[in-house]
Amino acid sequence: MPQYLISFNQQWVGEHSSDWFAGRGPLARAVVAEMKAVGVLVFAGGMDEDYERAIGIDVVDGKAQVMDGPYGQGQQYLGGFTIVDVPDETSAREWGIKIAEACGWPQEIRRVKS
Repeated sequence: MPQYLISFNQQWVGEHSSDWFAGRGPLARAVVAEMKAVGVLVFAGGMDEDYERAIGIDVVDGKAQVMDGPYGQGQQYLGGFTIVDVPDETSAREWGIKIAEACGWPQEIRRVKS
């Protein structure tokens, strides 16, 4: 079956109170539990919100260069992602909708090349 990446940029989350976030956690965990129960979950997780703790790596002239901080500075960065193993795009969309509803912010779905 094809795999799909369902992800969001941290900037899509928006400003919310800690109580609002606390209310979303159980909803998101319920969707993950549902994905596990039906056997479509490959992985789900949020990213460290401190973008400056990222590690950048590039290979230049055959030599690895490791940099503290992100590889590239950008306005947007990955906030979290889920990978599902489902029969088709329609199924991936259904899971993306459930995740977006549970989290309260937009999601993007892309098929993983194999």
